[in-house]
Amino acid sequence: MLRQSMVSPVWRRPSSSIVCRFADTDVDLVAIGAGYQGLSTALYAARAGLSVQVIEAGEIGAGASGLNGGQVIPGLKQDPETLLALFGADLGERLTKFSSETADAVFNLIASEGLDVEHARTGWIQAAHTETAMVAAVRRNRQWRAQGADVALLNQAEVGLLTGADGYRGGFLDRRAGVVNPLALVHELARIATEAGAGLVLKDGVASLRKVGAGWEVTTATGRSIRARKVLVATNAYSDALVPKLAESLVWLHSFQIATEPLPAELDFILPGGQAVSDSRRVVVYYRRSPDGRLVLGGRGPMREPRSVEDWAHLERALHRLFPMLASLRIEHRWFGRVAMTPDHLPHLHEPEPGLVMVTGCQGRGIGLMTALGAPLARYLADGDPDVLPLPITPLRRIPLHRFRRLGVAAHIAWYRLLDGLER
Repeated sequence: MLRQSMVSPVWRRPSSSIVCRFADTDVDLVAIGAGYQGLSTALYAARAGLSVQVIEAGEIGAGASGLNGGQVIPGLKQDPETLLALFGADLGERLTKFSSETADAVFNLIASEGLDVEHARTGWIQAAHTETAMVAAVRRNRQWRAQGADVALLNQAEVGLLTGADGYRGGFLDRRAGVVNPLALVHELARIATEAGAGLVLKDGVASLRKVGAGWEVTTATGRSIRARKVLVATNAYSDALVPKLAESLVWLHSFQIATEPLPAELDFILPGGQAVSDSRRVVVYYRRSPDGRLVLGGRGPMREPRSVEDWAHLERALHRLFPMLASLRIEHRWFGRVAMTPDHLPHLHEPEPGLVMVTGCQGRGIGLMTALGAPLARYLADGDPDVLPLPITPLRRIPLHRFRRLGVAAHIAWYRLLDGLER
């Protein structure tokens, strides 16, 4: 069986060093998981004067934060009018405003901190492959323009010029979005969080979490014990049985990616403006150019771990369908990771016990969402005021028949892939 890549192979790490240390045996906050959520919250909490310890079971970037496609997309899966209908005027407007600024949070942090992260704020295209998808693009464009967002509709000729791909009817362009080196971003978050005073320990996961008085006792796999007044469980798609019901509240999927050899100069009409692209298919395909000129394309993969390169064959077919001129190029890299989904396709904020907090369910928009959540989460963990949070605190509930849910998802993906193929 193939082993999962510890990092996505086309992204470089920054050269700056990160000091790993166990801060103390008694701290204000323990963050479990050194991804965007855990490190961003640790950064802002440490700068607010809290004593912070981050505990990571693996290496930095070994999970979704290092294995994703590098697309920084503002907003949520649901558009503003849906958020207002679901949450009411006050919270709906707060969530809409927050979600509209998640890409700002990433790019402003890179600029203000001088982070060594390759990035480009070139926009994101949601490419429509059917007339029905174009109707949805018109609706999305109308709602975000009403919010003052820098967005636009693309016709068939425009989307063809911007992507270089075959088969799209048009699309939605969000100029607030962009691309980053995701592995460099998570490493740089670790660096500035530790420079702010947060402790960081790697390759030593949390084995147990126990309520003790008004706080928590956290014990690691190697037997280290630490007391914390608050705990942030920032494990998302890699959640296990540490917090009862947490893993069963999510469905995690595999996101597979491939990268070609660097594209030759005569193919510079492919993504000439450097935008990130996701298409409108039921089983989404997404792609971008890497800093070294490769085309990186991803999408849903098998629910099991891959056994051979044939498990990436569906992505090669998608690549050649969109870009027939790339049929002769080698696929030089293949990797995969997990993405967490929730039944309502919204991020969920839980606090099952006082002082035990977690946010789950990025729905594929984790770079912007989890990085931007760091500041309000840190404020909430410091003073307990829920009004600083852009999300409501909701009960932690198991998905009914969870053990069969992934089988159902696998069947849905197979069915949706068939429908997508019939719509060509």
